Amino acid sequence: MKHIVLLFSLLILSCCRTSQSTKNSVINENNQATTTSNITQYAESITAKELKEYLYTFAGDDFEGRDTGEPGQKKAADYLKKQYQRMRIPSPLGGDDYFQEIPESYFRGGIKSSENVLAIIKGTEKPDEIIVISAHYDHVGIDKDGNIYNGADDDGSGTVTLLEIAEAFNMAKKDGFGPKRSILFLHVTGEEKGLYGSRFYTENPVFPLANTVANLNIDMIGRIDKKHESKDKNKYIYLIGSDRLSTELHAISEEVNNKFTKLDLDYTYNAKDDPNRFYFRSDHYNFAKHNIPIIFYFNGVHEDYHQPTDTADKIEYDLMTKRAQLIFYTAWELANRSERIVVDGIESAGE
Repeated sequence: MKHIVLLFSLLILSCCRTSQSTKNSVINENNQATTTSNITQYAESITAKELKEYLYTFAGDDFEGRDTGEPGQKKAADYLKKQYQRMRIPSPLGGDDYFQEIPESYFRGGIKSSENVLAIIKGTEKPDEIIVISAHYDHVGIDKDGNIYNGADDDGSGTVTLLEIAEAFNMAKKDGFGPKRSILFLHVTGEEKGLYGSRFYTENPVFPLANTVANLNIDMIGRIDKKHESKDKNKYIYLIGSDRLSTELHAISEEVNNKFTKLDLDYTYNAKDDPNRFYFRSDHYNFAKHNIPIIFYFNGVHEDYHQPTDTADKIEYDLMTKRAQLIFYTAWELANRSERIVVDGIESAGE
């Protein structure tokens, strides 16, 4: 009898361990579960070579500094649309319509009409729950002397990272390991003018904000700031807001970094009394205002910030790749957890 009880106990323990180890796995149509090795395979499809190829185009003179509402920004929007069409990643708006139109009347200061660019990978089990990965694709245009502000780091780096992350998730989907929750790739316009695109989206959401699990916002991840110039400090990324609305989101972020990317996660700018107030200065904030947990990924400012010298040749592509992979792993975990993350810091959302 003791042997029977012991065997039964071991069986229960084994089942519990199996359930625990696979609770955030994805099972494909062949009943195969994802493993660390094939998750890593998808993350490693994000490469410095492809990021560089994208960015030299996107932050090139042809896009004329991508000023909101101007011809260069329109060219940039068309470019993003064509990349998603090439990858066969659909728009949530249906058909060939990848643009969420923002009328001129929405802007102030004579800014012309503009558009957010949207693409989606639908979830396999919980398609109505949405992970939003965002980056602004506008910049500040051309000055009166004809200097083009190409904005390679700000925010060409975030924009092309979205494309690479989308491609990685799409590769997983083709292998039968599509995410359980939907992932919305949101390229917003008008950030440089006052967070217009993200505000418009949250006021006119394509998917209910109540169904939005989290927002991972990428704004400048291609450079190294002065604080981290030495070789023993340059494998870093600033994280802002990860613990303000969801302690679980913060824990997930730390866990995947410790397991996979091993970057130095610097929380300097997450301090409530940070005089730079970066928490309020990029597109994630329009989600945080609605109590949607966020992480803002940021490399800090540098001497080329908002200068014509913010060019693609100055990007640290290997480091940018590692940062992009961290975002992919975090999104993967958020998309495939059995339960959506808790929101336990609502009082911290505002100022």
